Amino acid sequence: MARAVWTGSLSFGLVNVPVALFAATEERSIRFHQFQAGTSDRVRSKRVNERTGEEVPYEDVAKGYDLGGGEYVMLDAAEIAAVAPGRSQTMDVSAFVDLAEIDPVYFGRSYYLAPPAKGGGSGAERAYGLLREAMLQAGKVALATFVLRERQYLVAVRPRPDVLVVETLFYADEVRDPLEEIGSLPVEAEWSPRELEMATMLIDSMTSKWDPAQYHDAYRERLTDLIERKRAGGTVAVEPRAPEGAPVVDLLQALEASLRATRAQASRAS
Repeated sequence: MARAVWTGSLSFGLVNVPVALFAATEERSIRFHQFQAGTSDRVRSKRVNERTGEEVPYEDVAKGYDLGGGEYVMLDAAEIAAVAPGRSQTMDVSAFVDLAEIDPVYFGRSYYLAPPAKGGGSGAERAYGLLREAMLQAGKVALATFVLRERQYLVAVRPRPDVLVVETLFYADEVRDPLEEIGSLPVEAEWSPRELEMATMLIDSMTSKWDPAQYHDAYRERLTDLIERKRAGGTVAVEPRAPEGAPVVDLLQALEASLRATRAQASRAS
């Protein structure tokens, strides 16, 4: 069973709903240790004084904020702890909004928000269920703040028929403005009505219902297979990378060819 990473109350108005927070996702990437090539000797990282070359114990490490030009503001653990928000007991709702108003670029990590324990109290479960159902019927998500691991988070709490889902949100100053950051924007281009029509038809032909089970990490599967073959003593042939696709020269021709290929694929599948 999953373990709660935070327990407290979801607070809105004068209502406090006891809840527990659980991780909704897990990282499945394959991780490697480091070794010196050709040996079984592990390679490890150490905290080393760059001037003396001597290793520095963790308790003797201070933190410095880089002001630029080689100037730093030094802070120790006690000074940082003095301004830390501390653990919060409540997830405080400040407003309810339409989910469509939140650009997905603001979403960070997902969590499940549930009653602290099954049968832990009919009142708590009833309040949780009532809030979830009311949010479903209203079509709204809650904006709230709380502290987790000494960091204050802005979150969106959205309802599903089976659970409340917490999405951590980036703050406005953490989201980059694409027009300021990317030199090739804004795009200034023209296209013909026929090109737009073909592009729309291609999108329609490729439209399907969202089924997450259809998608999988092909790289992780190939890496797992490689590990198993090497473990069994097999020889692995390294194949050259496939050449990248050529740039589009005739957009309309490429759209028409894509549409024909998509329709042929759909015909074979039916």
